[in-house]
Amino acid sequence: MAYPFFSLAKTHRITPIDYRTGEIAIRVEAVPEHGMATIWDADILIWAASQIVQARDNGLRTSRLMAATPYEILTFIGRGDSARDYHRLKAALDRLQSTTVATTLRQASERRAHRFSWINEWTERADAHGRADGIDLIVPDWFYRAILDDALVLTIDREYFKLTGGLERWLYRIVRKHAGRQRAGWRFDFRHLYDKSASLSPFKRFAFELRDIARRQPLPGYRLDVEHDRGGHELLAFAPARLSTGGCGQAVESLVPSGTAAPVPSGTAVPCHQEPEAAFSAEDSIAYGTPNLDSNREESNDSVVCDPSARCKTEGDAP
Repeated sequence: MAYPFFSLAKTHRITPIDYRTGEIAIRVEAVPEHGMATIWDADILIWAASQIVQARDNGLRTSRLMAATPYEILTFIGRGDSARDYHRLKAALDRLQSTTVATTLRQASERRAHRFSWINEWTERADAHGRADGIDLIVPDWFYRAILDDALVLTIDREYFKLTGGLERWLYRIVRKHAGRQRAGWRFDFRHLYDKSASLSPFKRFAFELRDIARRQPLPGYRLDVEHDRGGHELLAFAPARLSTGGCGQAVESLVPSGTAAPVPSGTAVPCHQEPEAAFSAEDSIAYGTPNLDSNREESNDSVVCDPSARCKTEGDAP
């Protein structure tokens, strides 16, 4: 989920994403009619991945073909159920179906790109009176196989769905993928994050938004700080926050195996995260060594599912 597969803006984007690092290449293309699938549209893929993993772990036969009511999808991803929300859901499905991705990710041994759309096709079902009562959709094989690979599955906090900014959502995926692996957390150079985000904003604006996110601390379960290395370059540091000792007294989970015991209700209680301390400002930052470039290795975590403990399973790098 940390790779640039989606537009981070709510505006209509048709400019392709071209990202290459080492042997990994990603190209995302959109059609003018619908625009590129956004990181908010990807919530539908989180729902789909959750249902597949849950069915598998309950001993049920899984399939790329999925059926649900709009209400089930919308409530799972924390949206409303008004006519406006339903129309937005259909627009998101159109963007997911029309956006095409060509990537060598998880194809390195073959050294060739795999091309797909996030949804192969989708159909709106209607009752005898012509009223919409369901949606059928087919997810691509690349996505489906990633979901069933336990090694690629992480959890995400349900509060993720409340993040309103595209950059915040993308950063959470970066943080969840890397910071969960060691308590000391990780550091990324601002420029590296900018290149990896495929943002269309100027770098100066991107850096300003990173500092603002570090100031506001909106990411559930993690703390962000802005630091400087010895060369004066800005780094974004992140590490797991601690849970409130008055409530849970536990550290935030790191890696969690795939699978959920039951469907996640739409209104899961807020996790008992401790209110983070104020982030360092750029002026308060101190010199550190080089960033943990090991965290920049292009490993793959790809989709998302949810469990009853206010976490959602996610494969961090594909959908």
